[in-house]
Amino acid sequence: MIDNNLIAVVSFYCFVSIDQPELLIPKILLTGKKKSVRGTILLSEEGFNGALSASAGSVQLVIDQLIKLTYATFVNIKTNYCDKHPFHKLKVKLKPEIVALNAGKIDINTLKGEYIETKQWDDFITRIDVVVVDTRNDYEVEIGTFKGAIDPKTETFKQFPAWVEKNKHLLEGKKIAMCCTGGIRCEKSTAYLKQLGFTEVYHLKGGILQYLEDTANPNGLWQGECFVFDDRRAVAKDLSPAEGYWLDRGEK
Repeated sequence: MIDNNLIAVVSFYCFVSIDQPELLIPKILLTGKKKSVRGTILLSEEGFNGALSASAGSVQLVIDQLIKLTYATFVNIKTNYCDKHPFHKLKVKLKPEIVALNAGKIDINTLKGEYIETKQWDDFITRIDVVVVDTRNDYEVEIGTFKGAIDPKTETFKQFPAWVEKNKHLLEGKKIAMCCTGGIRCEKSTAYLKQLGFTEVYHLKGGILQYLEDTANPNGLWQGECFVFDDRRAVAKDLSPAEGYWLDRGEK
C-alpha cells in the first residue's frame, strides 16, 4: 500500500505523430500548474517525453490530457515514490526530437526492436550469442550497469550513431540486447539499428528501472546504482534515492 504522503515520481513517453505540438504547451501548463505538478515535458512532432512529480492522481490528469490531445494509443509509464519533490517547477518544451539521436527520420513504431520482459532479461543476456549494449551516456554507465554490457562511452545520445559506425564488428552476427533507464532511448536506438540492416535487435521492456522493480536483481547482474535525471541523481536497486547522491537545493 502506497503512503498518500509520498510524492509520485512519474516518467513517461510515447512516440506518436503530433501536428503543431507547440499548440499543446499552454493547455498542458494550465492543467499542470493548477494541480501543483512539477517536472519537465518535451514535445515534438514525433511524440512526447516527460518526468513529473506530484500526487499520483494529479500527474495522471496531465498524462490523460496528453493522451486526449495527441490521440496516443499507448504510453509507457513508470512510477516510483519519494518523500519530497525531485523537481522544482513545471516546464513544457518544444524540441526537434523527444530524445535526440540526430540520425534523421526513423519510423520507430514500425522498426523498434523486440521487447525482452524484465523477468526473462537475465537468462537472455547471459546467452553466448547475445551482446549487451548500454545506450546511456558515460556518466550514467559509470555508476551502474549490467555485468558484461558494452559501454559506448558516449557523452550524449547523439554520439551513438558514430559509435555504431565504428563498432559494427562487435554487433554483426549477434543478437543485440540494448538497455537504458526507462526504455525511450532503446526504442529509438533499436529502430536505428534495424534501419541500418541489423535484424536480431532486442531491448529491455520498461528499462532498467522496471527491471529493478520487477526482479530485485536476483542474480546480481545489475551492478551499482541507476542514474536518474532529477535531484535524486541516482537510485539504489530498491529504487530508493541512493545514499550520497541526492542534490538538496533546500526545497521540499
